[in-house]
Amino acid sequence: MSADQPAETGTGRRAQAAATERFITVSLDKREVSCTARLLFDRAPVTCEAVWNALPLGGDVYHAKYARNEIYALVAPFAPQEPPLENPTITPIPGDLCYFTFSDTQLATASYGYEQDASHRGRNTVVDLALFYERNNLLINGDAGWVPGIVWGTVVEGLERMADACQDLWRAGALGETLSFRRA
Repeated sequence: MSADQPAETGTGRRAQAAATERFITVSLDKREVSCTARLLFDRAPVTCEAVWNALPLGGDVYHAKYARNEIYALVAPFAPQEPPLENPTITPIPGDLCYFTFSDTQLATASYGYEQDASHRGRNTVVDLALFYERNNLLINGDAGWVPGIVWGTVVEGLERMADACQDLWRAGALGETLSFRRA
């Protein structure tokens, strides 16, 4: 390397990555609470591209029964082809945004508690976009076993306020509330 050519440094790579980073706003609309998340294009490029191209997304919010500290919306499939299981986890941490795909029969069991007129009913495939807001999550389901998810984003601002709203959702109920994902 000549003295005229600058060495590529970690700082240079970070600056370049920062210039191409993409952010979204995740909101509980009725509660008027939101947080900002960075998409993890370096770890889940196919999923991030599919989500980014489909934004805005959202729907009725649900609070997890099995995974603990999770809220999610069930939406119609939007990717040209379902993403591969990239950047998988069964132990999401606070601030993780996860992507799951389920068949209509996987969510049809009465124990899940979805109302008969839920918007995902009758779809062959359902996409679950989730936000994990606190620790100690384990993606295991009594009917299906391990349920790995794709970690495609991480909350970088506003997680504490969102976690408080998620706890309120758990205690006070989710009826009438929506979870939305939009470009920041």
